[in-house]
Amino acid sequence: MPATSPAPVHQERRRRRTNRFAALAAGVVTVGALAAAGLPGSATAGEDHRKGGHWPGRYQDVQLLSFNDLHGNLEPPAGSSGRVTEQHADGTTKTIDAGGVEYLATHLRQARKGEKYSVTAAGGDMVGASPLISGLFHDEPTIEALNKLDLDVTSVGNHEFDEGAKELGRLQNGGCHPKDGCYTDKKFKGADFPYLAANVLDEKTKKPILKPYWVWKKKDVKVGFIGVTLEGTPDIVSAEGVKGLSFKDEVETINKYAKELQRKGVKSIVALIHEGGFPASTSYNYDCDAPGAGDGISGPIVDIAKNVTPQVDALVTGHTHNAYVCSVDDPAGKPRMVTSAASFGRLYTDTTLTYDRKTGDIARTAVKSANRVVTRDVPKAPDMTELISKWNTLAAPIGNRAIGYVSGDIGNTGSESPLGDLIADAQLAHGKKLDPETDLALMNPGGIRAPLTYAAKAGEGDGVVTYAEGFTVQPFANTVNLQDFTGAQLIQVLKEQVTGPNAAAPKVLQVSSGLTYTLDLTKSGADRVVTDSVKLDGKAIDPAATYRVATNSFLAGGGDGFPTLGQGTNDVVGLDDLAALEQYLTANSSASNPLAPPKADRIAIVN
Repeated sequence: MPATSPAPVHQERRRRRTNRFAALAAGVVTVGALAAAGLPGSATAGEDHRKGGHWPGRYQDVQLLSFNDLHGNLEPPAGSSGRVTEQHADGTTKTIDAGGVEYLATHLRQARKGEKYSVTAAGGDMVGASPLISGLFHDEPTIEALNKLDLDVTSVGNHEFDEGAKELGRLQNGGCHPKDGCYTDKKFKGADFPYLAANVLDEKTKKPILKPYWVWKKKDVKVGFIGVTLEGTPDIVSAEGVKGLSFKDEVETINKYAKELQRKGVKSIVALIHEGGFPASTSYNYDCDAPGAGDGISGPIVDIAKNVTPQVDALVTGHTHNAYVCSVDDPAGKPRMVTSAASFGRLYTDTTLTYDRKTGDIARTAVKSANRVVTRDVPKAPDMTELISKWNTLAAPIGNRAIGYVSGDIGNTGSESPLGDLIADAQLAHGKKLDPETDLALMNPGGIRAPLTYAAKAGEGDGVVTYAEGFTVQPFANTVNLQDFTGAQLIQVLKEQVTGPNAAAPKVLQVSSGLTYTLDLTKSGADRVVTDSVKLDGKAIDPAATYRVATNSFLAGGGDGFPTLGQGTNDVVGLDDLAALEQYLTANSSASNPLAPPKADRIAIVN
């Protein structure tokens, strides 16, 4: 993709918002406010009382609606991926079914109703790792949906690079797919919102591959948006996807373009950052700023927030799929809002930015923010229903085919998940077909995108696993690869789950039947993997012996912070991972004898 020069300050978008669908009220709200002081000088929005005069309209509330990590989930996500946890005042919790663009559209349109100054932004990973309805068509359906949602701007995320920079450029600018062509009689128009990639540079030109920032303007109110993805994107995307690109430090990049925006007269700035944190609670309405041990947020976004210039007024974040509305002190020691709306369109964040026309800046002491649930008790947006129907009709001949049967839900959550065990077993079985000497399989948890649910999703019948459901679980089209490793290397791989880039947030590999070990999370560093507990079929791993290991091609390239997996020898490349899963389900299940969920008891976890 040709590099672009830093973008000029843009005028208000030509597209006018239409079809403000009148819907029922949105979900329960949790409000985070930076201070109780309100507006400077106790002024109210829309007027300013001063000695000797009255200035109407000095302060203008700007509604910022934001979400992140949609991952092409146009239909309501299944199982736990389609729920959020709500915390009540008495400490009890309940789960709420959430998500689906038919409902997200209704909620956003209702939220905008009556708001003259409203802008909608996203924090990356709008596409990639998508269910069949979007992934089968290279995520064109999701871009069409985002256009209808009136998304104004988004940062890129790591998954925007799953198919490389050229494909990202096509999603931005339009045109038919270079190999698969056009899917309908209409040419794909691309996104009518800008993707921002301030810290993603073309290695040859040293310039951002897309616009680094964009300015929303209405009348005399201007707000700049700077978009970045995590610097570590090359570690979690296939090498082909980031070929020819370099990813720069998030803080340095944001600070650079904040200065440029300031020079252009834009003093109100929001950073869209595809990097996130880990709140102390899984509840979407958890009070992140409540005092007490264990409260708050941890993870990479905290250090970023502490170092991004005070010129930036709010941070919309993502990547970790967590929900939080937190205040983190900027380098000047002043609190600043940091938000994330979980993932898959289950939540959106409603932030009020109070714009001071006198200074052109945001009055940060008045900033309020709330995560709202995309409940499914509101009317579906008809235009989204029509869009989903159109693409489902095209996908149906492929997606509706049964590939297996299960006797219950097979979840993908937890350090070791039942679905992780199932996929590892499927890859081991495929590996043994390629080479009977294959000993074990390892699967990265991030490659398992959804659970397998027992309940019928589209009329196929309870317990039936369709190709579309399998695609939703494993959408990356990685191949199953075989490699040789010494026992010492295998143990090192397990230690890399909790060291290096995975030290702060362990990535626990899912393991095939026969491999067992203890993971002691009360210890620190590599010691968390108890070396003498690692056994294969009950026998201790011999450091000097050679083991044949099946992994997907992403792990085989050292992805997800497992460099030792990139050092294997005697490579053999098999079918793609979804084909391996399909073969396993077909061979090991039937309508009369469905597959039972694995017990997830191969890794002994000590907390």
